[in-house]
Amino acid sequence: MIALLSQSLWLLIVVGLFAIAVLVLSSNVAVKKLMGLAGYFRLSTTFMGVTVVSIATSIPEIAAHYTASFGILSGSLDYEVSSAVVLGANIGSDVVQQTLIMAIVILMAGVLHFRRYFLWKSMIPMIATTIMCIVLGIDGTYSRIDGLILFGSFIAYMYYLYVDERKHYREEDHGFTEEGETPEGVPQNAKEAWRDAFIALITLFFTIGGAMLALQVTEVVVAKTGIGGSLIGVLTLGLASALPELITAISGVRHGDSGIPLGTLVGSNITNPLVAIGGGAIISTYWVPGPLVSWDLPWETVTGAILWIILWINKGKLGKRTAFYLIGLYIVYITLRMIFFSVD
Repeated sequence: MIALLSQSLWLLIVVGLFAIAVLVLSSNVAVKKLMGLAGYFRLSTTFMGVTVVSIATSIPEIAAHYTASFGILSGSLDYEVSSAVVLGANIGSDVVQQTLIMAIVILMAGVLHFRRYFLWKSMIPMIATTIMCIVLGIDGTYSRIDGLILFGSFIAYMYYLYVDERKHYREEDHGFTEEGETPEGVPQNAKEAWRDAFIALITLFFTIGGAMLALQVTEVVVAKTGIGGSLIGVLTLGLASALPELITAISGVRHGDSGIPLGTLVGSNITNPLVAIGGGAIISTYWVPGPLVSWDLPWETVTGAILWIILWINKGKLGKRTAFYLIGLYIVYITLRMIFFSVD
């Protein structure tokens, strides 16, 4: 089908946008169901955001990576183009979340408050994760050993968070009341939990299908236009795959809970590199385009560090002034990326 569509660039773009829409919408349904399941198993909102919800909202990135990796392994997808697209989408999504989406959430909430322990327990690992990706990608590849290092770091970090969660969890923090009232969207019994798990599984299949179609379309567009695959990943899949985090974060703010948006935005920046890049590299290895190591990953690291410093100075508070500053950072990032790093 893609071969027939390749005769028209505009038709390819339409199909690609449709694939991205399927990717985002199906992952959003999966996110909601997985959030409910997390509540059913009594996990705090901040822990949910950093772990379960960040994994769920990272489904587009994870699905795109694993789909591309199996495509590379089977020979149905080009090694360099597919690597560039999914890596660009992954890192682009992280930068969008740290800047543009965080700014939108702040503007909606008015003020966001981070606890000091959250800065150490979540934001420092987020920055460290990006540095790991730079160091491992300097040689131009993510090998299977690199993938094991990244994915193994994620498992170790999740274990640490779970042990810490069991020490400090309180049901009222999640929305449960002393009268036994269950928060909206949380299954009432085991039957409903199985139902939601089944729906989440089905929507994941649609997510994977959308990712595969988007990757195939992008590969043809790269060949036709000469634009770097990583830039297309940053501009399209990166922005689109960050939408579940945006939707989830906004939902959390509207319900007066900052734990979900803060945990999700920071947690996704840990999950995306460790699970998506790490797992994908274990399957097929990746070629790492120069702009990702020389521009995107360093920019993500610096942005995360600046955000941490602002939070520390302001005692964990982010206001509207910071929101406009973050928007400016994203505009500078994407503008310079298009001007100086358009080709891989």
